[in-house]
Amino acid sequence: MAAELTAHELIAKHRPTLDQALEAIRTRAYWSPHPEHPKAYGENGSLDMAAGKAAFDALLGTRLDLGQPGTDDWVGGEVSPYGIELGVEYPHADVDALLPAMKAGQKAWRDAGAEVRAVVCLEILKRISDRTHEFAHAVMHSSGQAFMMAFQAGGPHAQDRGLEAVAYAYVEQVRTPDTAEWTKPQGKRDPLALTKQFTPVPRGIALLIGCNTFPTWNGYPGLFASLATGNAVLVKPHPRAVLPLALTVQVARQVLTEAGFDPNLVALAAERPGEGIAKTLATRPEIRIIDYTGSTAFGDWLEANARQAQVYTEKAGVNTVLVDSAANYKGMLANLAFSLSLYSGQMCTTPQNLLIPRDGIRTDEGPKTFDEVVADLARAVDGLLGDDARANALLGAIVNPDVKSRLEAAAGLGEVALASREITNPEFPGAVVRTPVIVKLDGAKPDDEAAYMSECFGPVSFAVAVDSTADGVELLRRTVREKGAMTVGAYTTDEEVEQAVQEVCLEEAAQLSLNLTGGVYVNQTAAFSDFHGSGGNPAANAALCDGAFVANRFRVVEVRREA
Repeated sequence: MAAELTAHELIAKHRPTLDQALEAIRTRAYWSPHPEHPKAYGENGSLDMAAGKAAFDALLGTRLDLGQPGTDDWVGGEVSPYGIELGVEYPHADVDALLPAMKAGQKAWRDAGAEVRAVVCLEILKRISDRTHEFAHAVMHSSGQAFMMAFQAGGPHAQDRGLEAVAYAYVEQVRTPDTAEWTKPQGKRDPLALTKQFTPVPRGIALLIGCNTFPTWNGYPGLFASLATGNAVLVKPHPRAVLPLALTVQVARQVLTEAGFDPNLVALAAERPGEGIAKTLATRPEIRIIDYTGSTAFGDWLEANARQAQVYTEKAGVNTVLVDSAANYKGMLANLAFSLSLYSGQMCTTPQNLLIPRDGIRTDEGPKTFDEVVADLARAVDGLLGDDARANALLGAIVNPDVKSRLEAAAGLGEVALASREITNPEFPGAVVRTPVIVKLDGAKPDDEAAYMSECFGPVSFAVAVDSTADGVELLRRTVREKGAMTVGAYTTDEEVEQAVQEVCLEEAAQLSLNLTGGVYVNQTAAFSDFHGSGGNPAANAALCDGAFVANRFRVVEVRREA
């Protein structure tokens, strides 16, 4: 079939965006080609708010036929955390038929070269961007995020991360020239002369194991890093969050076909309830790359058992904020309250442990005792979430019953400084909505240590009393070293404390945010500028995104000839 999208047309259309992305990752300055505001959509072929909602509604109760080979059944069963049955059916794959079909298209994709692969990926992202409103509802009803967060994090921010991965992939592939003329002098004899050709070659088929909470934001970096480096990608979504990634696969297959490539370079592996195909797929010899976001236990299993593959994991950590002193006490409390509340704490970057000296802290409002700091933070959270409509817009819904169980159990771990309360969502009465709980613990008690040194994913935070700031710094170090951390925060007016915390984070490879009191929060990272995770502590073995995240997805093969 003749290509409807020629390489020349795609390069002309998308090369300027690629160049801007390359400049952004070089300078680390703010840049995004994807609008964050819902009203920015509705022109040039993109869906506006009403059309996006209608497109999502039209998907409910339908069969999403992707035209994949090896389909042996249809599976579904997703129920929104907001209480809606999605009723969408997806193809179930016979992997013995699907994997060979995926491999068949890799030669042409490899031979297309880094630039063509990059602009095809950018066309996929552009088509997804045009459907951002539709995708936002799909993310909302698979993750439980409130609409605005699903729109931004599941839409433009996820698309930014995908584009960022493409940019890094392009940089690493063109680092080596396509050809070289090599001449070595031999004194009086004729020089030795070779013509050398260098080709980036893919590792093989990549497996993306999707997560429940951020299916696109966490999924797009690995998907586009692998695709842009020449690999076919098999997308295995979380069983409760299939729709956003299934729509992504649908768009990718359409664009690949129109560009003259095999659509089976991207395929979906949906599963029956309880089937648990991730382990089976992860150890297949055809799978050479794995991207995974989720529990530490399964991430550790992948790293230990998927030995034939290059494995990239984002697992769990115990994120910590050290509170030593505050130049803007009210700003600190407001910032922390928002960080603890956003998406009901169901982010891998949400702070869990707040380390506060038991003798209190210095602030611009005078000295505050440990109890006063914790009580003031509880009041800040209460104030933020006091209005139910505002609370629903910030909290979203509890994503699964395990989070609800952890939240309820946390109240029995210590003195409750802020009790969780139930909120009704009038639009979605079936949603489980809970405000955060804050529990006081003592850093010197071994029984309390068992609680605060374990990840408690969800709207649960521990205010941990430490003997001194110095003890807090050492507890921070031990936490990151033993349990890992996606984020670290600190509040201090003391330069020596700041340097001590910074040194811990440099030595233990943890991303640090200092004295945030405004509209930037410790649990948010910006594509092209911030690194999400470091790959240097137990929370994750990779960072989104850097050169290391893409460079080992391909190898350079050399062919040399005598000139």
